[in-house]
Parts: sequence; C-alpha cells; structure tokens
Amino acid sequence: MPAETSDKAVVLFRNRSREFSLTSLRSYAERLRDEVTGGRAFVCMLASDAELRRLNRDFRKKDYATDVLSFPAAEANGSLGEIAISIQRARVQAKEQQHDIADEVRILMLHGVLHLIGMDHEADSGEMARAERKWRKRYGLPVGLIERVSA
Repeated sequence: MPAETSDKAVVLFRNRSREFSLTSLRSYAERLRDEVTGGRAFVCMLASDAELRRLNRDFRKKDYATDVLSFPAAEANGSLGEIAISIQRARVQAKEQQHDIADEVRILMLHGVLHLIGMDHEADSGEMARAERKWRKRYGLPVGLIERVSA
C-alpha cells in the first residue's frame, strides 16, 4: 500500500462500489482522524478478497482472505499507518448482521484504526473492546467485531 504523509485520512478504492458513498466514507475517516487518532492521518484501502488474502499471506503468513488488516507505520512520520478492508467480506458480514454495507465498512475502519493506535483485543484485558463499543455507540454503528466474537 502507498505511504501517506499528509495530515488527511485517505480512503482509496481498488474496487468501486455503488453500494455506498465515497464522500461519506471520507468524511467518516476524517472524523476518526479528528476524534479517535488525535489528529494522526491514516490510509484506508477498500479492496477485494483476493487483495486481502495476498496481504494477509505476505505480511502475516496466513493464506486466507480476512475482513480488515492494519499496518502500523514503521516510523513516526505523522501517519499512523494503513488499513485494508475487503469489500466482499464487508458485504457478507453486513448481510449476516442485517445492516448495510456502509455501516459494516465503518465498523471495520474503526476496528482497524483502533489497531493502528496500538490496541490489540487478542492481548489486552478488554480495553479495545470497551473502546470499540464507546466509539461505535458515539457514531451510531451496529454491533462491532469484537462483540460478535464474544457473543
């Protein structure tokens, strides 16, 4: 994924979708930047399952597609890092959870941003789950990823 050093939160589309508004997702990314990350920028790429599988295999040595991956910045250049989200996974998960794909992408983006700021639900004592729940409620989003797994 391309490095980003500006102060903007950037949303990139590898696969265009008419199911949601790019403008709306960019506005949401800006809110995440302003309210969750303390003003630190990040890049979010919306791509295919094949792209997420490749990234997961190349960077995590796990050969399967996943819904969201986070790549923290290697150095402190102002950017937090990058997130990759699978549009296909978001579509399936939205249908399973009975909400729209735009909400699912927002949930995945929030989850990825929390990882970028250093949270890890697999290693903490529920800190990330509490943060995800707090921000999800503030943004009016349906049930989050961590809660789905815990339920």
